[in-house]
Amino acid sequence: MEHGSDDTFSEQVLALLPRLRAYARSLSRDATFADDLVQDAVVRAWAARDRFVPGSNMEAWLVTILRNAFLSDRRKRSREVEDPEGAHTATLTVHASQPSTMEFQDTLAALQRLPFEQREALLLVAASGFSYQEAATICGVAEGTIKSRVSRARAHLEELLAHAERPAPGGA
Repeated sequence: MEHGSDDTFSEQVLALLPRLRAYARSLSRDATFADDLVQDAVVRAWAARDRFVPGSNMEAWLVTILRNAFLSDRRKRSREVEDPEGAHTATLTVHASQPSTMEFQDTLAALQRLPFEQREALLLVAASGFSYQEAATICGVAEGTIKSRVSRARAHLEELLAHAERPAPGGA
């Protein structure tokens, strides 16, 4: 389609809007949905306007696009389950495993209780994957200092987590 014919194309589409609306309403039996359907069809037609053959039947082309949009929507809706109260959705929900969530929270809390230097060294080496040498360079200390901090951090973290796992006195 030539660049200058976009105006002609627009005029032809605008002239056919009432007929498209009537057809969409006959398909859907819902005025609001019909208007949405017409809008979708016009957007699709505009995007594909270079495929329209000037001189051919514009109305038939637009009605085909509208009908295809309607059928696509119908197929999509046939796979959807109406669930206004959320009862079906609730059965599909996968809840997080309570023990693993609590273990993770305990680990984060224990990690926060470590002294800064130990936490930093442990996070650089164990969590971020830096080598001891790289972590030492980042922290501006000797490699042996990082190794020592990581070792102490692991031991301290293990102690804190063991304490967190103990049942509360008199608890069940």
